Amino acid sequence: MTSLAASIILVTVLATSFLSGIFGMAGGVIFMGVLTALVPVATAMIIHGAVQMVSNGYRAYLWRRHIHWSVFRRYALGSAAAVLLLFALSWRPDKQMVYLMLGLVTLLVWLPKSIVDLDIQKPYQAEGAGFVVQALNTVAGVAGPLMDQFFVHTDMHRHEIVATKAVTQVLAHFVKIIFWSVPVIMATGAQSLPPAWLILAAAPLSMLGTTLGGKVLDRMSDVNFKRGMKYLVTAVGAVMLMRAAGWL
Repeated sequence: MTSLAASIILVTVLATSFLSGIFGMAGGVIFMGVLTALVPVATAMIIHGAVQMVSNGYRAYLWRRHIHWSVFRRYALGSAAAVLLLFALSWRPDKQMVYLMLGLVTLLVWLPKSIVDLDIQKPYQAEGAGFVVQALNTVAGVAGPLMDQFFVHTDMHRHEIVATKAVTQVLAHFVKIIFWSVPVIMATGAQSLPPAWLILAAAPLSMLGTTLGGKVLDRMSDVNFKRGMKYLVTAVGAVMLMRAAGWL
């Protein structure tokens, strides 16, 4: 990895952690897009997973009193089922298909609640979210736009949304790291994993960005938070569709 690529990755960590610190989303998708442009897919997956684990873990710690643990426990059940299936199949979709799926799923945010009534607090929806989000996050690297759909229409306030999403994503990214690291180590050895110094350098930047984003979150109203979340999801989705079409 060149020094230029490493510098771009570290700057992106700070910027996207700040963004996710405000909205609890979108930063991971942008970060993944930058990584895939700079390093091989497997390396991108491992770096992304490690940084996102730190970022989401720190975010969950900052807002720990707002976490809905009952939602997380139900989410973890669905996640466990997805993990078993993924390790049994070892399937990895085409990158263009991943971008297409991510772009299309963000459009759900604009459908009337009477048509698509996704709410992670409702019966069986946390389990369903755990299954589909874990599956997509593991094979595609990111699943934020899909996870967001389960929170857009919830009655949680903004701190509860950010905190609960963060703790679910710690689990999701941990599984992703294992899923992509094992075949790399078995094929070429541990020396082929991303350099440890890069992860160590990214960790404090991720925490700094999260802290700064949290200060902005405190100043926002719930109305502005949810309105901004919808437009941000849409913008990220548009970028994913353009990447799927080969325009970016």
